[in-house]
Amino acid sequence: MSEIEKQDLDQVENAEYTLDDCSPELRQVVEFEKVPDELLNMLINVYKVSETTSREAWDELPGSAQNVLDNFEQFHALVALSQSYAGVDFLTEMQETQLPDHMSDEEQSEYKAVLLDKVLRNCVKDLCKQLKQARRHPPMKKEFQAIFSQ
Repeated sequence: MSEIEKQDLDQVENAEYTLDDCSPELRQVVEFEKVPDELLNMLINVYKVSETTSREAWDELPGSAQNVLDNFEQFHALVALSQSYAGVDFLTEMQETQLPDHMSDEEQSEYKAVLLDKVLRNCVKDLCKQLKQARRHPPMKKEFQAIFSQ
């Protein structure tokens, strides 16, 4: 995790956010995907923390892939949703995983953090890959656009 992401995380951890504090695009994603209330707090926090990483990935996408969506905010909202679900799945798996006894608590925490970071980065890569595919596949492009056409 970069120093900027750590600072962003510290700010988010010390603040109380609601969906009203987020973009209309995130609210559209929540409504379209019928995100359960239990996941909203995590989604909002991921959204607030992931902007820097999302922006970097968005800026690296070819213009033709960016054109699948209307703007960066749509991309950012989709990244946050993907990362939230992946994060919940990862954390659930980690609760059931027995790490080696020779690892200290600190080593176990660091190991889990590194793995979680990889999972979250893979979410961004996967969405970028999907957008690149969608630019050549109109039905896939329509699926992305349907989320924000309400």
